[in-house]
Amino acid sequence: MKIKFILLFFMVAMSAFAQKVADKIQSKKLNEDRNFSIILPPSYENSPDKKYPILVLLDGEYLADPFSGILKYGNYWDDLPEIIIVAVNQNYGETRFNDSNYGEDGLPAESGAKFFEFIGFELLPYIQQKYRTLPFRIIAGHDTTAGFLNFYLYKDDPIFNAYISISPEMAPEMEVRIAERLAKTQKPVFYYQATSKADLEEIQENTKKLDDVAKEIKNPNVNYRYDVFQNTSHYSLVTEAIPSAFYFIFNGYQPISKLEFNEKILKLESGYAQYLIDKYDNLEKKIGLKIQPRYSDFKAIEAAILKNKAYSELENLGAYADKQYPKTMLGTYHRGLYFEKIGDYKRAAKEYQSAYTKSEIGDLTKNYILDRAEALKSKKEEPKQEIEESAPVETPTETPAEAPKKDE
Repeated sequence: MKIKFILLFFMVAMSAFAQKVADKIQSKKLNEDRNFSIILPPSYENSPDKKYPILVLLDGEYLADPFSGILKYGNYWDDLPEIIIVAVNQNYGETRFNDSNYGEDGLPAESGAKFFEFIGFELLPYIQQKYRTLPFRIIAGHDTTAGFLNFYLYKDDPIFNAYISISPEMAPEMEVRIAERLAKTQKPVFYYQATSKADLEEIQENTKKLDDVAKEIKNPNVNYRYDVFQNTSHYSLVTEAIPSAFYFIFNGYQPISKLEFNEKILKLESGYAQYLIDKYDNLEKKIGLKIQPRYSDFKAIEAAILKNKAYSELENLGAYADKQYPKTMLGTYHRGLYFEKIGDYKRAAKEYQSAYTKSEIGDLTKNYILDRAEALKSKKEEPKQEIEESAPVETPTETPAEAPKKDE
């Protein structure tokens, strides 16, 4: 328990360094001014061409710090992307219950219907006009607001792509309707719900009913996860649910880890370079994140190719490196390594010498590449299955190497 409190303190401390801006909208739907906070990513001001996903955070006055802290911590280690947080203030009192109001039919009613429209017709357009945003949107809430956020999933074309429902208090028939909508969705949806063994019984029962149906859904567009925490209360489970939800939604964003390297990549019979290509293509297709493949991931794939002696894959890896790091020696190095491995030392040396004219990258330096070419001059032209490896081939670590900018 002490560790959890230390983690929470660290999360809150990290969030203090975020660019948090108070804002408000004069809402025609609510017939009042509605206050909210914008928490901008650290890179926002210095990256004028970069766009970011949006997180609309209900109960923003008490959820903003833990959500922001986890995001900043994950981004520090390049495990989570940067996100613009829109924290809606609901005062954890009468306001949040009015905002979440629904009728006997289990649909938003009166003040709840007005708040539902405020988010979709006023708040989101305002944010998209004022800030640089990607079309990938997340909504999150806790208990009452966690139940309310599910109403957006009822629409034929939901405005949110991901839902974080922490200990939700559900409206009538909500668990049935959610499952029906997930089964029919035509675009990728990420749905996360969490409860605990010490949570309110009704919440446990309803989330379990939804889970029983949702886990059987065969729709390939549905990405679903359900967590039941063991030693947390209705309130403390929030600190465990937040990182679990983010790592679920952004699965695949992280650099290649030792576990992924050993359990997935090394076990491939072929397609090592394609694995890397797909990793980053999927991020763009599902989430809209177009990021430069990390240098450390190139080195992980290289290490797998060499370990499994799939040397022809080095040519494919080199071609992909040329597209992603065109001004560096990375792609040329991989082609040189390919020729070296098949015993064509003249062509290998030629490639290495050609790489000398390009920019260094990571641990590939001009001195190293020239030494590599020089060492091949005394070798005979005969194919070899394997030679002693002096290249700086590394298996992935949990701390990724910093990738240079694409124009380097």
